[in-house]
Amino acid sequence: MPYALITGGSKGIGYAIAEALARRSFDLVLIARHPDALLEAKQILENKYNVHVQVYNCDLSKENSAINVAEFCMENNIDLQILCNSVGIGGSEDYLNSSLPDLQFMVALNIGAMMSLTMELLPLLKKNTPSYILNVSSMAAFAPIPMKNIYSATKSAILYFSYSLRYQLKKHKVSVSVLCPGPVFTKPEIEKVTIDQLGNLGKLMAVSPQRVGEIAVGGLLNKKLVIIPGVISKLMSAVIRVIPRRLITHIYYKMGNQKMK
Repeated sequence: MPYALITGGSKGIGYAIAEALARRSFDLVLIARHPDALLEAKQILENKYNVHVQVYNCDLSKENSAINVAEFCMENNIDLQILCNSVGIGGSEDYLNSSLPDLQFMVALNIGAMMSLTMELLPLLKKNTPSYILNVSSMAAFAPIPMKNIYSATKSAILYFSYSLRYQLKKHKVSVSVLCPGPVFTKPEIEKVTIDQLGNLGKLMAVSPQRVGEIAVGGLLNKKLVIIPGVISKLMSAVIRVIPRRLITHIYYKMGNQKMK
């Protein structure tokens, strides 16, 4: 079987996507920063799904990381058919309260890694068409969020980059999809923050990582452009997208200020 490469593939949404692909008999390349988590994921997936899993320990926020990953794939003769850019970092830090190193790290990991890795691995994807790219964004991409403006800005960049790249690569038989989930409780602290901010609505919108992985891979292989897991999240995203940007930004700003009181 051809390979699927998943960044951030040892935990959370990345691991859920990897598992959904393994369930469909794709061999895998998992990229992450923590070697212990990578080896654990490799062992579980190989034993459970009888697939071959290669791992590469790498901090994708570093300048030459994408080049190193591409070299690893070429040296190991990886027949790459799917690239899943799922690595990223969240956070609720407002731009005015953030530090320069934190800002640079989020931009490098959320945007820089995705764009750089896609560029470096495109030659391999073009050799194994039809091939697929999945970029992981968020519902935060659909509107400016003043209290999380760095995060929402990076996720918007992923969304718009995916839209335009899809049309550029169509003639090369490389399909591009973008995953925009709402709340996904990958950690207890994420669940707590979501419920504190959104209350029962946050619970209703939440989708498990496993379900997100299944929906993401199903949409990817069906060449869907924007993939939004969950009925409530789909409805919310539709509403958010039709409200004028200025008004929705004002609403988010008021909501954020109320939570801080």
